[in-house]
Amino acid sequence: MMNKRQSKSMFYVSILISGSIFVQMGLYLISLISGSNLRFNIFEVCHTTLKLIGLTSLTYAVDILVVGTFLFALWKITTQVIQTIKMRSRLQQYNNESLTKKFNDEYRNKQKEFMIISYPVPVAITIGFLSPKIVLSTGLLNLLSEEELEAVIYHETYHLNNHDPLKIFLLSIGSITLPYIPILKWLNEKYRVVQEVMADELAIEKQETSLHIGSALLKMLKVGKLETKSFAYASFAETSVNYRIEYILNPIKNNQIKIPVTITMWSILVFCLISIFFIYALA
Repeated sequence: MMNKRQSKSMFYVSILISGSIFVQMGLYLISLISGSNLRFNIFEVCHTTLKLIGLTSLTYAVDILVVGTFLFALWKITTQVIQTIKMRSRLQQYNNESLTKKFNDEYRNKQKEFMIISYPVPVAITIGFLSPKIVLSTGLLNLLSEEELEAVIYHETYHLNNHDPLKIFLLSIGSITLPYIPILKWLNEKYRVVQEVMADELAIEKQETSLHIGSALLKMLKVGKLETKSFAYASFAETSVNYRIEYILNPIKNNQIKIPVTITMWSILVFCLISIFFIYALA
């Protein structure tokens, strides 16, 4: 079975890798702007070392890489925040206030963590960075039985309590803006898989059967989905559907996610090269 240790390990390893690189880039940009020499900055070490071995032209490539990556990250973060705000605003326009109040009173003790929208397409997502909400559509309520709807709510509640929209957003930014560390893309993809399976497991545990979550998933596959350019949300029926169905049908099968050797070795190599530059400058 999937477990929280796998999930947390994937998230924290990814944040550690991407976070350390972005910190170094930030320090490097500060040194460029202020003209100061940050001796312990890895990118500054690369820059200095390239000059020492006569590859002056490559120092400009380092500048372009750092500045380009940093600007691309800022652009991607800004556009995604805007897309998420637009998406929430769009959903708010369809808000069915009476059903929203009913669900919040029934399931979340008036914490206002549900939004029910009058929308014909079945929708079941969790969206929001700091105060996430579970968004369900009237199309979904009409499609599913009471037990299936309950399973979907348990599933989305897991995403809500785990703050998955924010975590998915952070992992996605790292994997998109740092493509030369391919393990980040793999971690982002597999984190989503693990979280979806664990959300399914919560529903199965609460209902003591996999029948309702499985049938809800199969019904959702046959209908359309909400169109959006944002990736800062967790959706019930958009991620690793085939894997989840197989897992629901055969949970005792060995479904452990194996770390890809080639991608891992390449990512380690990139870090080793940066470390070599660092050690050389301090020697």
